[in-house]
Amino acid sequence: MNQQQRSLIKICGLSTEETVDAAIAAGATHIGLVHFEKSPRHISLEDAAKLRRRVPAEVKVVQLLVNADPKLTSQAIATVRPDVIQFHGSETPEWVKIVRKQTGLEVWKAFGLRDQASLESSSRYVGAIDRILFDTPAKALPGGNGVAFDWSLLAGHDHPIPWGLAGGLDTENVTEALKTTNTPLVDVSSGVESAPGVKDVDKIAAFCQAVREFDASR
Repeated sequence: MNQQQRSLIKICGLSTEETVDAAIAAGATHIGLVHFEKSPRHISLEDAAKLRRRVPAEVKVVQLLVNADPKLTSQAIATVRPDVIQFHGSETPEWVKIVRKQTGLEVWKAFGLRDQASLESSSRYVGAIDRILFDTPAKALPGGNGVAFDWSLLAGHDHPIPWGLAGGLDTENVTEALKTTNTPLVDVSSGVESAPGVKDVDKIAAFCQAVREFDASR
């Protein structure tokens, strides 16, 4: 296996020192911190900043925001100092492009994938973001719902934007997801929890191990 075949792993919605340390030890490449009060994974920007300081330079910290106004976005960046800002609401290409240009940070956008038409419409973010995360369309909450979408929509798709796969992933199905979509990045949240918002260190380790075993088999 060469380095290019090593999958990126994002563990999202971490909220404790123990689970951040567990994700890093298991081989996660990205740590996701959620600031959205309606989410069971919400943490304050101050707490996010404390967790951020535990993360070594080789692991990227992703600050997740949902329809945050410019003031909150600026506050999050200044307080947490993330490597990546991930927008997980109805943010427009125009808005995220401005954030990307003004901050110089890597910017991701989660995108609910319903059908082939929505896949084609995602191309409007070309040039505005660094990575698009294809996720299950939002219902009660934008993300973290533990429901997968039809991965076959992505099979063989010629992606104009670097991308990743989210939505309903867990240890049992991540290998199938990787085989079906050939995604370069997997993003898990509820799939490594024992209860909503409560990450399980054993599930984090098992998820990362499943991904690395798949990498080794290629």
